[in-house]
Amino acid sequence: MLAFHVDEERCVLCGECALDCPAGIIVMDGYPRITDQEACLQCQHCLAVCPGAGISILGRDPEESTLLAGNLPEPAQVATLIKGRRSVRRYRERDLAPELIDELLNVACHAPTGVNARSVLFTVVREGAVLRRLRDHLMARLGQLKEAGELPAGLAGRYLGRIVNAWRSEGRDMLFRGAPHLLITSAPSDTPCPVQDTHIALATFQLIAYANGVGTVWDGLFMMALAVCPEVMDRLGIPDNHTIGYAMAFGEPAVEYHRTVQRGPAQVNVVRW
Repeated sequence: MLAFHVDEERCVLCGECALDCPAGIIVMDGYPRITDQEACLQCQHCLAVCPGAGISILGRDPEESTLLAGNLPEPAQVATLIKGRRSVRRYRERDLAPELIDELLNVACHAPTGVNARSVLFTVVREGAVLRRLRDHLMARLGQLKEAGELPAGLAGRYLGRIVNAWRSEGRDMLFRGAPHLLITSAPSDTPCPVQDTHIALATFQLIAYANGVGTVWDGLFMMALAVCPEVMDRLGIPDNHTIGYAMAFGEPAVEYHRTVQRGPAQVNVVRW
């Protein structure tokens, strides 16, 4: 049940909820009401757009939501956050507080999804000791594949071979860059756009992580290793019917960047019909 409720003392009959409903199922019948509960996308636009906090849905109390007025960062601050974010490849050997990891994930789950499917699964390695065991398994397995000449041809094989060489000769972890944590996003394959949803979720996680002083790196090398070590999939606990989007290593940075880089201008294609 949607538990759609209108507080008549707070409702000012502005009709914004009806105008903004993506499914077009809210009508003004005196006070707002929903005409087709099964068509509801559960997006909570009605709760968010109500100026008087007069609408609740899905059991959510609008008073527990954060007011946007006065609480949003200035555009220049957001721009600095985006331009100042770096891919971190040096980490301190200590775990993040579990409460911080939970907070980052609970913010990242607000990322938009196609048709508001909201089905992205966050598979997280919360303890550095666990990630080290995963790393050791992958390094051993990749070494076996290299010795047997069974690494894939092309770029992936060359990178995976370098990972093995760096680990054996220097003890250097190119796979996770010494990060204590790993995040993998996946979604049911039958959702409207599982790959896009998972990538957007990771991008959202990356920004809130950086705002909290947490470093991240998109882990393409782990994705390459995962492709040739399928036995790892069973240990990760990701459902068989899920499409994996990507992986991100994260943790407390052992490096500090002091300024943004300088890129651009953007490559722009202007459509003229």
